[in-house]
Amino acid sequence: MPYLKLSDACLAYGHVPLLDHADFLLDPGERVALIGRNGTGKSSLLAALAAGSGRGKLDDGEVWVQPGIRVGYVPQEPPLDPDQTVFEAVTSGMGEAAKLLAAYHEVSHQMAEGTGDHEALMDRMETLQHELEACGAWTYEAQAERVIDRFGLDPEANVGSLSGGQKKRLALAQALAVAPEVLLLDEPTNHLDIAAIEWLENLLIETNTTLFFITHDRSFLDRVCTRIVELDRGKLASYPGSFKEYGVRKEAQLHEEGLANARADKLLKEEEVWIRKGVEARRTRAVFRVQRLDQLRAERQARRERMGKVNLQLDAGDKSGKLVAELEHVGKRFGQRVIVDDFSIRIQRGDKIGLIGPNGAGKTTLLRMILGELQADSGIVRMGTKIDVAYFDQFRTQLNPDSTLSDVISPGSDWVEIGGAKKHVIGYLEDFLFAPERSRSPVSSLSGGERNRLLLARLFAKPANVLVLDEPTNDLDIETLELLEELLANYTGTLFLVSHDRTFLDNVVTQTIAAEGNGQWREYAGGYSDWANYKASLQKEEAARQKSDAKQSAAKAADPVKPKLEKLSWKEQRELEELPGKISSLEDEQASLSKRLEDPAIYQTDPAGAQKAAERLALIDDELMGLLERWEILEARSDKPA
Repeated sequence: MPYLKLSDACLAYGHVPLLDHADFLLDPGERVALIGRNGTGKSSLLAALAAGSGRGKLDDGEVWVQPGIRVGYVPQEPPLDPDQTVFEAVTSGMGEAAKLLAAYHEVSHQMAEGTGDHEALMDRMETLQHELEACGAWTYEAQAERVIDRFGLDPEANVGSLSGGQKKRLALAQALAVAPEVLLLDEPTNHLDIAAIEWLENLLIETNTTLFFITHDRSFLDRVCTRIVELDRGKLASYPGSFKEYGVRKEAQLHEEGLANARADKLLKEEEVWIRKGVEARRTRAVFRVQRLDQLRAERQARRERMGKVNLQLDAGDKSGKLVAELEHVGKRFGQRVIVDDFSIRIQRGDKIGLIGPNGAGKTTLLRMILGELQADSGIVRMGTKIDVAYFDQFRTQLNPDSTLSDVISPGSDWVEIGGAKKHVIGYLEDFLFAPERSRSPVSSLSGGERNRLLLARLFAKPANVLVLDEPTNDLDIETLELLEELLANYTGTLFLVSHDRTFLDNVVTQTIAAEGNGQWREYAGGYSDWANYKASLQKEEAARQKSDAKQSAAKAADPVKPKLEKLSWKEQRELEELPGKISSLEDEQASLSKRLEDPAIYQTDPAGAQKAAERLALIDDELMGLLERWEILEARSDKPA
């Protein structure tokens, strides 16, 4: 039985049908990726499924969810309360259990502090305990603590203080805290660095959670998905297997579709010529041919053509000098934190450089030093000549949400100049798949992918011989990504690319600057895969060396070279004799505390004492382990030769 079912779904935005009588099934254990061009309705479809049984957010059709299953949903921009702590945010998705847990912790705090009416607090705590047990909230609390720890978050941290990557982790932890059978994810890799993306890949594969997710990260697709579903012109088409297998099948399908459309258009043209010849030319089967012509016309009118491709053009302008920048032993720190330590590099015209590293490593700081926008604390920075820089900002701060699309591209003018030729701003916007009627629409009406396309249009509307692209791939569909890759590969200027899209890096950059930790940066030839393969080979060599050293040590230890008995000192002998008594005493205390904590009354009469007993019990475990290890060492030394 499927977990989710979409039947005859219809959804329109204005005059454009996003879902046109679409059907979909999600079976247990599947990891299905939803792909499609920007603006085709992928996020709307995911939101409709997350809305649950019934019509939900659809105009027509039905969403069916298997009764009793839990569905987790993480949208592109999760709604998080900046005033909550991480723990409160994670448990907030647990419904009534979240309120009960919050109330229980508040009462426990008041009792520990000795504030309020003790008897009233006792009665309130007893009531809360019964309610928590009835709804299984203790299990939820333990699950919340586990996912917070697994995502590397501080439970007491304020949500408003988190970075974009940490907020994405928090949203994922929030969804997983209720142990969902189905997880719906909208662009889960956005704002995550490469290490976090690879960690998320492993997590999703290991947990065996049924997934339905949207992503344009091709490496993530190939690693995680078991099936691809494409939303194209309102219909959902399924392609079992990986993204590479989808590419082959889709190309063959589009070829067949093109041939079928060409045949239909040819037949329609012939029938149109026939109908215009007059009554004398229509003797036999005239009624049949007229009916067929009407059918052909209706089919042609109903046919939805594939959305066109973005027409990307980039003017590199005047050449910069051969040297773009040179850094010699530069360093930079903020307070006690070292961002760059003794880094040297020479960058020449035409270099395409990728910067990789975890969020917060200092990629933007290093870029600003290379471009002369930030003073180095030490070392020498030499800048080249005739440098004209254009920036792509991942946070899209250059876009005023109240401005119209045409004002963003060419403020105060209806024309843009590309490669020395003038072009009307509406025609230029059409190159980036914006319909003419949308040229006066505000930026706030655009989706995330459309805003990225608009920012690219703005960036490419002026010549630049140095491009700085900070996460340009976020929210862009796969087809546009591939066109952008081709454009950048043919760009004659100098490129600096900050990206967590591994495939994009491999296809664009010629060299990579990687963060090595503690302010160390190193330059590598090639893209991300070249760097990853080099690092893997180093780890393999290190593992082989350690294995070899271990073998040598074992062989040396096995050599019968004058074994002699190592006697314990008087003090060590005395310690060995006393150890059994100490261990026995701790074990007795451990048993006594465990029995005390098994009594539920202690949590009502003496919650502070219960807390202290639990802490002491944890310390006893550590002490026992230490004493047992020490006993084993002393016993071994007293019996064996050195």
